[in-house]
Amino acid sequence: MRHYVGIDLHRRRSVIFTMDCVGTRLGCKRIVNEPQALLEAVLEHSPDPEVVIEATYGWYWAVDLLQEQGLSVHLAHPAGNDWGKRRVKNDERDARDLADLLRLGRLDEAWIAPKETRELRELVRYRHKLVELRTGLKAQIHAVMAKEGELPSRGWMFGPGGNAQLDAMEHVGDGYGIRMASLRELIDHYDAEVAKVEREIHHRLKGDPAYEAVQTIPGVGRTLAAIFVAEIGDVSRFKSPEALSSWAGLAPRHHESDTKVIRGQITKMGSKLMRWAAIEAVSGRRGGTKLREDFHQIAERRGKYKARAAVARKLLTLVYYGLRDHEIRALATEAS
Repeated sequence: MRHYVGIDLHRRRSVIFTMDCVGTRLGCKRIVNEPQALLEAVLEHSPDPEVVIEATYGWYWAVDLLQEQGLSVHLAHPAGNDWGKRRVKNDERDARDLADLLRLGRLDEAWIAPKETRELRELVRYRHKLVELRTGLKAQIHAVMAKEGELPSRGWMFGPGGNAQLDAMEHVGDGYGIRMASLRELIDHYDAEVAKVEREIHHRLKGDPAYEAVQTIPGVGRTLAAIFVAEIGDVSRFKSPEALSSWAGLAPRHHESDTKVIRGQITKMGSKLMRWAAIEAVSGRRGGTKLREDFHQIAERRGKYKARAAVARKLLTLVYYGLRDHEIRALATEAS
């Protein structure tokens, strides 16, 4: 008889609920998050149960541990499963509902990425976070300049010309000069860390045909290509480019009932970094001649924001075929 185990995972403790194939409760246990305790609770009633765990904060270690034991593990999508409007919500009911959805075949599952893909994602996301923090430091420098009535001598203040102006401000010797010197020193540290992480990312992806194919898209360099490869992972899990765009949160919302259809703004679900990369690749003068023409045509009718999202979906179509086929024949045809 098949058994089903639902795990409501938390940072320090978890609840494990076990039921049989007809939904009868076999046991419920709250444990401290330790590998041995988790295995004992999951295997208490059956040596090979079907296990479901929600894709919440810190799920990696639990899924890896269970898969190493040869168990069938399912990852529940937090936004995809309808919990309903329950009057009572607690950990036991959450774990029970996870097991019940799996038993009934109604579980909306998320993809369990291989360890190598997760490690690559970790590096790509960490690089992006470092760049965001560095940008915040540079914004602080502009704020200090504004307080001192200093106008930037050029648009980019962190090259040789701008640094000369910043050097003069550091010699003021007051609190503003001290802060300016500290900020610039921190920026140098962040520059070194970003460069180190980038070297590791590109070393791991060196020779990857999908990584190289995506870089042939106008507007996509090494950094954006690494984001696409890491965030998408196995592109074969998407049946079409439209499915990839929907997963990335670039598809419009769709509500339909009888003859009434309402289509709204893009869903913005899925990977935020992935969505940013697609928009970034088609912003400004990037994206190539064809995508720029499409942008201007759509912008005249629907506005630039909707046009940018629409063109980003077109770019993801190219990314899809680059990852799947390791070449983008549409670009070759356009070039010829």
